[in-house]
Amino acid sequence: MDREEELEKEIKALEAQLWDREASLPAHSVRPQQLLVIEELEAGIEGKKKELEELRRRRESGSQVD
Repeated sequence: MDREEELEKEIKALEAQLWDREASLPAHSVRPQQLLVIEELEAGIEGKKKELEELRRRRESGSQVD
């Protein structure tokens, strides 16, 4: 599995975790810890998407990818 496929798989897994966390939030009395976990997942997804975008950009430009 190359890095691009790996990142896509990790993004999907994080998005599934995020969806589960958001779906389990109560309508009232959300605890700060619950929001922190969601924010961490969102940040992880964003970071992996940026890494994937940069990887694809380098491939398209013909640069060597590590």
